Amino acid sequence: MNFRAVKIAAIALAGVVVAAGSSFAETVKIGFNAPLTGFAAADGKSALNGALLAVEQANAKGGIKGVKIELVYYDDQASPKNSVPVANKLIEKDKVVVGISGSYSGATRAAAGIFQKAGVPYISAYAIHPDITRAGNYVFRTSFVGEVQGRAGAKLIGSMLGKKRVVVITLKNDFGKSLAAGFKEKAGAYGITVVNEYEYSIKDRQFGPIVAKVKADKPTAIYASGYFFTAGPLVSQLRAAGIKAVIVGQEGYDSEKFIKIAGKASEGVIITTSLDRDSKSSETSAFIAAFEKKTGSKADMVAASAHTAVKVVVAAMRQAGTTNRSAIRNAIAKIKISASTGVISFNALGEVQKDVQVQVVKGGAFRHHSVISDAKLLAPPSK
Repeated sequence: MNFRAVKIAAIALAGVVVAAGSSFAETVKIGFNAPLTGFAAADGKSALNGALLAVEQANAKGGIKGVKIELVYYDDQASPKNSVPVANKLIEKDKVVVGISGSYSGATRAAAGIFQKAGVPYISAYAIHPDITRAGNYVFRTSFVGEVQGRAGAKLIGSMLGKKRVVVITLKNDFGKSLAAGFKEKAGAYGITVVNEYEYSIKDRQFGPIVAKVKADKPTAIYASGYFFTAGPLVSQLRAAGIKAVIVGQEGYDSEKFIKIAGKASEGVIITTSLDRDSKSSETSAFIAAFEKKTGSKADMVAASAHTAVKVVVAAMRQAGTTNRSAIRNAIAKIKISASTGVISFNALGEVQKDVQVQVVKGGAFRHHSVISDAKLLAPPSK
């Protein structure tokens, strides 16, 4: 595999800065893995842009004790076979003091064990599989674990939307299975009958057999997991078949590309996610404005999540006042900051608990629908 790292910080420091008994090198290195090529490249590039923006903003405010932050990043193609050597390269060659995943669950799970074994703090920006943080006490997550978002979907459909007859369409990977598990766990509590569940592969783009079965099922709502590149064709084909049931997706849909692929069929689709485009929070609105100015593209969940993860790391390094990885890990564990995706703090397992943002496609853009703030329902695992 050809690795390519791009340094974004101008390195113009004379000598070494000493802080809290530990010395900083010329730059403080944060490692970052993301899918920059392949099927998930659009998400990876958006996540990278969010991370780059956060680093630029932090450097504009003095970096870490006056030392510039350097983001060292590699393409993992959302693949475990690539994320493992990437993790080793970041740790052993680049000597990063902390790592961030801007990638999907499979790649993140594989890399998490490498960072844990090396004693290097690692944050999953948006990968949702529950086993990621179970790699150990050096691994954290700034987005929802999959089951939590699935439970939120059940409340949204059964209680908030009042739809009781539901078909579940599940992407057969870590992402889809985790969401479906959480949804089915709580469906009964909200009076939902799961009429049928259908599975599909990440390579599928033609959904004729599933669409025919869903039409015969006559659901009032469809809970469908997927990424923008699978959800776009799926939603288009469901609507083309005359199926009018409410379609509820999740953060995998949260991309401008989903709306472009699905076109008019995307109107009215509702998703659970981490980013509210209409938020009155100054943190969120400032991020959205800065991201769109920097990239010329609309902000999405993956960009906001990567930006959030970098903000957490920077705040922890500033609090630790050292490049000692153990001290940074301890500072992350105790952190509490406001970011574009909510107020971030971690439980004993390194999981975050925050509100779920609900967005609806309206007028060709994601807009505010509602917020799910049920602390008991959204409580992540703690062990």
